Amino acid sequence: MSQQAPPPGWGQPPGQGGPPPPRKRSTGKVIGFSCLGLILLVVVLAIALTAAGGDDESDRTPTGPATQSAEREGPADESGARGDVRITACAVDSATKWPSAELLITNRSSKPSNYIVNVEFVDASNKRLGEALASSNGLAPGQKSEVTAQGLTQVTTEISCRVTDVTRYAS
Repeated sequence: MSQQAPPPGWGQPPGQGGPPPPRKRSTGKVIGFSCLGLILLVVVLAIALTAAGGDDESDRTPTGPATQSAEREGPADESGARGDVRITACAVDSATKWPSAELLITNRSSKPSNYIVNVEFVDASNKRLGEALASSNGLAPGQKSEVTAQGLTQVTTEISCRVTDVTRYAS
């Protein structure tokens, strides 16, 4: 009998010699972790938006309500950041049933400023139906910005919109 050499990789322990084993695909893991990351991002954003109001209760008294889709002029005697914001329209979208407030922000300060505006939506009995935020960044002194505070809670009744808090800081 003749002695022939065994084929390459024959009789060798696993992991030594020969081609490496095929890699497992982890598409399911990638999709699963992506969904988990997206959910965590939404939760963190919701917490951040809730906490964005700060602890200053002195500026939290609501301005007067505006009737649905009616313009409201801000009180002439309001000073500071709250006086820079005016509700120009308040409505419920007929398709989505989401409330929204159209806002006009006018930077009356002497420095370029950023704004965060909190708005609440209430019914005729003053029951709070939802809330929303709007922001505008880098407004020069005297510059105006039209923004929308969009609520995400479905509403089936007439609403009024109120500015509950305005944060202005130099940009």
